[in-house]
Amino acid sequence: MPVYVTREAPKLWRKICAEASIEVKLLAENWKFLLAGIIFQYIHGLAAHGVHYLHRPGPTLQDTGFFLLPELGQDKAYMSETLFAFIFFSFIMWTFHPFVFQSKKVYTVLIWCRVLAYLVACQVLRILTFYSTQLPGPNYHCREGSKLARLPYPENALEVISINFPRGVLYGCGDLIFSSHMIFTLVFVLTYQKYGMKRYIKQFAWLLAVVQSLLIIASRKHYTVDVIVAWYTVNLVAFFVDKKSPELPDRSISSSSPPILPLSARDKDSKNKEQPQNP
Repeated sequence: MPVYVTREAPKLWRKICAEASIEVKLLAENWKFLLAGIIFQYIHGLAAHGVHYLHRPGPTLQDTGFFLLPELGQDKAYMSETLFAFIFFSFIMWTFHPFVFQSKKVYTVLIWCRVLAYLVACQVLRILTFYSTQLPGPNYHCREGSKLARLPYPENALEVISINFPRGVLYGCGDLIFSSHMIFTLVFVLTYQKYGMKRYIKQFAWLLAVVQSLLIIASRKHYTVDVIVAWYTVNLVAFFVDKKSPELPDRSISSSSPPILPLSARDKDSKNKEQPQNP
């Protein structure tokens, strides 16, 4: 085993270095788009923090999902957050897999440009929606009697722009329609559905998205309408963004273009066997 690791480590390092050189060039061409998308994540957080000042606790609205799904309770509210964290970090790791694996279809920089385009478009719609109407939050800390349900008006601008991270993100109220957790979940699943290579992972990812939806409702973090609106809005946004944006290049080994990263002798032999022989 140590001999195998010693032999393969230089190959892996060469792959990482070769891939990094390609991604740096793409980053130099697209850094403005990436930076704008990252900055907008802060703007979205700022807007969600701002609407908390407008939130007024009240009786929980009548909700079909609340009637059908039993309430998990505060002690089990972590379940939806744990699943979301798994989806979030699994997707991030996948976007960086071209640095390690030979069989790949995407460039890391380009895939994040597309992901941020999806997120920004959805978040603009979300900000417009939750500032239009503030509903009484169904989450435990947003209900009447909770000290976190209403924020005292800020004493200075710094208190607003700091958005009280991460406490302000975890205990926000008022930014209900539609669910931000479902935006990220569905964007990640849709992206892997289009650019991923493993069919069983795609099926598993959609299953996790459904489970995530049910856990959010059962945890009373959102109303059912918040989740349903997220499902059709994110899918429609992704459809129109893809329609207006150029297709990302397919860099898989099966494509006719030569691979950018060097192939090992075993990879070359397997590729030659897959290619049809000329008569």
